[in-house]
Amino acid sequence: MQFAERLNNVETSAIRELFKLLGKPGIISFAGGFPDSAMFDVDGIREASMKALSEEPGAALQYGATEGYNPLREQLAAFMGSKGVQVNPDGLIVTTGSQQALDLIGKTLVDPGAKVIVEAPTFLATIQCFRLYGAQVIGAPIDADGVQVDKLEQLISEHKPRFVYLIPTFGNPSGATLSLERRKRILELAVKTKTVVIEDDPYGDLYFGKAPPASLLALTAQVPGSRDWLVHCGSLSKVLSPGLRVGWMIAPPELLAKATMCKQFSDAHTSTFAQATAAQYLKAGRMPATLAHVREVYAGRARTMGECLKKELGDAIEFTQPGGGLFFWARLTGAGGKLKDAGELARRAIEKGVAFVPGAPFYATNPDPATLRLSFATVGEDKIREGVERLGKAL
Repeated sequence: MQFAERLNNVETSAIRELFKLLGKPGIISFAGGFPDSAMFDVDGIREASMKALSEEPGAALQYGATEGYNPLREQLAAFMGSKGVQVNPDGLIVTTGSQQALDLIGKTLVDPGAKVIVEAPTFLATIQCFRLYGAQVIGAPIDADGVQVDKLEQLISEHKPRFVYLIPTFGNPSGATLSLERRKRILELAVKTKTVVIEDDPYGDLYFGKAPPASLLALTAQVPGSRDWLVHCGSLSKVLSPGLRVGWMIAPPELLAKATMCKQFSDAHTSTFAQATAAQYLKAGRMPATLAHVREVYAGRARTMGECLKKELGDAIEFTQPGGGLFFWARLTGAGGKLKDAGELARRAIEKGVAFVPGAPFYATNPDPATLRLSFATVGEDKIREGVERLGKAL
């Protein structure tokens, strides 16, 4: 067979390949990037699906509008309103997870050879998605407060990118949260340079204790003209259920129209049954209690993982304690003659019965082989203690 040349720009996900090694009995996995299925509000989702079938069975089971099921768009607009964002239901489209929103951005904004700036590190699937459409993906350095805006401004000036892609709140894999001051500077930079900024926000509701700064989208009200340059991608996957595959995109009207047209070609519309179920769930008002429970559980697991990493690995590892999300981002220091190569540590760790993801694949350019990502979301606190102990022995 002769395959499309664009497939030469991408390769199989290193994370998916790692999962093939996890069939070994007794493995404690910190590798996954998904929520704990024990946190799903099964009763609430069951009730919502039954209401969807009883109140509007025809709409829930029939083809639907590409833009999305209108009752869900109304609920999502209200959900965003609770987070300080004013958006009309027709100002967003429903996507099959936020992953489809990113794919639509690739389809509508990327030409072969176009330059795109992402955080270094960033979500691996995003790098692959944009490269699939022929983008030259450039990494902008980050620290504990998110992307370094001065460096980002230099990169924008040098490369004139088609857009900048950011995960400002509890990033994947970095766990970093962009400071309020930097958020405003980025919006000002978008207006000044006429650069589209993509805000991917799947983790923003998963905070521990203090809430993070307002989203870039919410802050556009304070920076004149910035709403015209911002695209916001949201998702229910990490806070309700990934199986529903419900995400959304809020964007300037012209881009939203182009994205809707491209969505028609790919899946016609997101599952109407899933949309109707999500609409009923949000309407029932169960989300605040669900989020409160999830935050409490994940906060305990994150606290335990941080304590154990300090105890078991000491100065051989450095990290910033995350304030939310699902991940620790860490770096091996090599102190005391310990390993400094996370790839080698991953191989040794599997033999000790624990798994994590080496950090190098999360970089579009200039990967740091000493970095690694650890997820605490799907592992209980006792297993976290045991798993980090095993990791210390592998080091």
